Amino acid sequence: MKIGFIGLGNMGGPMAHNLAVAGHDVAGFDTAGVTIDGVTSVDTATDAANGADVVITMLPNGAILRAVADQIIPAMKSGAVFVDCSTVDVDSARAVADQANAAGLGAIDAPVSGGIGGATNGTLTFMAGGGADAFATAAPLLEIMGQKSVHCGESGAGQAAKICNNMILGITMIGTCEAFALADKLGLDRQKMFDVVSTSSGYSWSMNAYCPAPGVGPDSPADNDYKPGFAAELMLKDLRLSQQAAESADAATPLGQAATDLYTQFVDNEDGLGMDFSAMLPRFSKLGRG
Repeated sequence: MKIGFIGLGNMGGPMAHNLAVAGHDVAGFDTAGVTIDGVTSVDTATDAANGADVVITMLPNGAILRAVADQIIPAMKSGAVFVDCSTVDVDSARAVADQANAAGLGAIDAPVSGGIGGATNGTLTFMAGGGADAFATAAPLLEIMGQKSVHCGESGAGQAAKICNNMILGITMIGTCEAFALADKLGLDRQKMFDVVSTSSGYSWSMNAYCPAPGVGPDSPADNDYKPGFAAELMLKDLRLSQQAAESADAATPLGQAATDLYTQFVDNEDGLGMDFSAMLPRFSKLGRG
């Protein structure tokens, strides 16, 4: 396929590279002017979209997605498919899909899970929303960039799945960190706690696969001074999106709101910026009850 790829940062760059390695003709654009091996650099987002069978975007937020969509949708050929892999608000995803559909294009919102390592290794998971025909066109490309793609429903469903998943992740990480901090103050050895919880009713991905306690469980950012695998500010972004969606849908998410408030405090007012989201553990370890 002829592919336009817009947004060649830490995630988009490796994804575009993997498509080029697989033999696709990829034209890429990024405002930072980066170059990616195998990808033809072009001067504008419109240049990347011209004549493409599929245009893929990986962008920071919904406002930028909407602005880019305004530029590229008029330049895309009829029947082409617009695949947005950004994590943005559901309303923006649906608005861009409606705009693309009105122009005779297919549209998929396909946010990802798996981080920079998954983008580099082609092992991402894609959560996709949009029409069945558009998903069928995009699916072979998603298979190159990832190990799994799930068609979650109509436009916006991919973003809904991503923010619901990451709201759970933020809540469970806070609970895991709180429990380790409590165990410390009760004199319970961290390894013993892990041995119990990881094989008991308290097990979770946050505990079993991404343990926030250094030297306990599989290797994780905690074992690297909490250098980010998934930065706290990115978790905060996703939690804020979850609460924006909850407000729009009139959904009660008290734990989601509490997690948002805690990560806001951690990132904006403490030392969480640039740290892994599991660095909540040393934060709680410093705090008392008051």
